[in-house]
Amino acid sequence: MREKLIGLSVVGAVLTGLAATVRPEPTREALVNPGMGFCYYAYAGRMWAYNTGTPNYDTLDWFPGCSTVYLRLLWSELEPTEGDYRWDVLDRFTQPWLAKGKKVAFRVICCNQTDNATPDYVREAGAKGNWFTYDGKGAAKDFPPRWEPDYADPVFLSKFSVFLDAFARRYDGDPGVAFVDVGSFGIFGEGHSKALQALKKKDPAEYDRQVCLHLELWRRHLPKSYLVVSDDVGGSWNPDPDHPVMKRARELGIGFRDDSIFCYKPPHYWKHDGWARTFAKTMPVVIETGHYTIIGADGRWQTDKLLTCIEDHQASYFSIHHFPKDHLQLFGKEIEEMNLRLGYRFVLREATFPDSVAADTPLTITSTWENAGVAPCYAGATLCWSLVDAEGNVRWSVTDDQFDFRSLAPTLKGKAHPQTVSSRVRFGRTVRNPDPDNALVWARDAKRDPGVWNVMLPSGVYTLCVSVGSRLGTPEIALPLAKGRPDRRYPLGQVTVTDAPALSQGQR
Repeated sequence: MREKLIGLSVVGAVLTGLAATVRPEPTREALVNPGMGFCYYAYAGRMWAYNTGTPNYDTLDWFPGCSTVYLRLLWSELEPTEGDYRWDVLDRFTQPWLAKGKKVAFRVICCNQTDNATPDYVREAGAKGNWFTYDGKGAAKDFPPRWEPDYADPVFLSKFSVFLDAFARRYDGDPGVAFVDVGSFGIFGEGHSKALQALKKKDPAEYDRQVCLHLELWRRHLPKSYLVVSDDVGGSWNPDPDHPVMKRARELGIGFRDDSIFCYKPPHYWKHDGWARTFAKTMPVVIETGHYTIIGADGRWQTDKLLTCIEDHQASYFSIHHFPKDHLQLFGKEIEEMNLRLGYRFVLREATFPDSVAADTPLTITSTWENAGVAPCYAGATLCWSLVDAEGNVRWSVTDDQFDFRSLAPTLKGKAHPQTVSSRVRFGRTVRNPDPDNALVWARDAKRDPGVWNVMLPSGVYTLCVSVGSRLGTPEIALPLAKGRPDRRYPLGQVTVTDAPALSQGQR
């Protein structure tokens, strides 16, 4: 066996007569892949938030690893009057991102400090609730009273259900939607408010019942969406994973987001990583830091803990909870390192393949893979091998249906879990054309006689490419390999294809 150690520099070199082994040097590039990445908070409870200075058509291609635009808005802004839905305020952001193949995520909240988040018509219809004054600092201390609904009130739930029906008709199950927060409970959608904290203290079981009521409401209306719930609706410090709210969320297939990173003064940087790891076994975890504009000024932000945070939570998504250009300028080095760990990252350590094959003949390609990220690839993915001709055309593709990348365990605490895969494949198909056959007669009459044999892959020299994606062989996942093609196929070396055995034996 011929062995090559490469950074893919041997691509284009002709390998002769033996099997070839390549060991690509992984790149450090940030990868934008499904089910993971940095989230840009274009709306964050305000119609402007962190999109100030960044046009709505800017999809943050310049921000390494940014895959998702996150839109958190008040119910009252999306349905200002009953039945009048303003999806256009979302679409102004979603359309440019979806056009680039990136994703969108949502939270609709029913209580906020900046304005009444529940539309006035709900209160006017008789929904119960209370007025409160937000205990903020600076300008926030001057906010006027706001209205908070009773989250178990039947009028409120009935009106919100109608809204969710309309929301679901647009977004439920759309492949462009990364996740949707269960955001209808408490201020910011995080369970915070004087009334709810008082209820939790007085009757914790009733508080938990109301949270679960909202989990069930969202799941009932959005059965096809990946839903997540904030850690803050649960409370307490790294509690039992079978806390009633978190247990019910898992039963409903609802994932987890931690909205409290760096919201506490050192040494307490976060408090629900235990919950996160429980959810991370089966579902992507979303991380949101506190607003850097606030916590960065009072010593709670800890740049050196960002990588630790990702690993402790096995996070797939991470927030840009700040003005993105400023954030990148401040933490560019850390963001580069975070992109090497956030979510999953499939590293091809070694591949061995024949450098010369006969068409339509079984052969084995052996490859060794690692997941260098902190989380699994929950949706799974399929390995594909393709032959590309000198003009760059894909002439043959074969998927390995026996291996699913979901089985690649993440790298945690420095321990990797490599897997070696033996893909049994064939390149090309050569079959005898049936004669007599009507279609053969038509072809001859049109002076396009295919001859005795149907040779589907001509002999010649091809580039072997590897890709990871759908079961149909469509590449979907970017790999940290050099010289990748725009279609996410990655060249490994050259393979000479000779005639099928039947043709080689002179049976033309």
